[in-house]
Parts: sequence; C-alpha cells; structure tokens
Amino acid sequence: QLQLVESGGGLVQSGGSLRLSCAASEFPLEFYSIAWFRQAPGKEREGVSCISSSDDSTYYADSVKGRFTISRDNAKSTVYLQMNSLKPEDTAVYYCTAERPPAYYCSAYVSQWPDILEYDYWGQGTQVTVSS
Repeated sequence: QLQLVESGGGLVQSGGSLRLSCAASEFPLEFYSIAWFRQAPGKEREGVSCISSSDDSTYYADSVKGRFTISRDNAKSTVYLQMNSLKPEDTAVYYCTAERPPAYYCSAYVSQWPDILEYDYWGQGTQVTVSS
C-alpha cells in the first residue's frame, strides 16, 4: 500500500517561499502522476499542480502559474512543490495525490481534475498559512 506523506508547510509572510514535499514509503513515485490540491477554510478543494508519469509534463492552476513549481526527485521518491511569492489567498491545507499508470487526470484542464478521493492514493495534508 502506497503511503504519501506531505511536509514542509508552515507559517510564512506574504511574499515568502515554502517548499512542500510529498514522499512515498516503499514505492518509487517516478511511475505515478502526482498532483497537489489545496483546500482553504470554507472553500472547495481545488487542483494546484501536477506532474505526469508519462513524460513529466507539468500543469498549474492559473492562480499559481509563475509562482509555484512542481518537480520530482526520483532518487528520494519525492515530489516537491516550490511555492514562491506567496499570498494570503494561498493559505490552505495542501494535499498530494498519486495516480497509477495509465494516468488520465494530470492535464492542463485543472478545473476538470477529479477530487482527491478519486485518485489511487492521497496524503493527510500539510497546513500552509500566509500572513499579510
């Protein structure tokens, strides 16, 4: 059973940076499409970014384009979400998900990604709080 563990969240001032990690125990993440979602208080969960299993194509929600970068370190079986120029509206719990191949969800149509419960695996989340 693949287990995903997110880390790297915390409290940061507006304009600051954080790097979130999504690590897998006992399974190499390189064969999975990985997506990051977030859920702010009182709001629906939304897709943030994903990296595909087929060719490592990356996709981003419009709200984070140019500020967030998703990447893999296969040697560490970890996927990162580098978040720069953070804004108070980025405050949320961030979740990572994994989709086994053949993976269909990771695409440029972020609004069409299913909820994390439709993925094969997901983590418990890490809190990101951006103060103004």
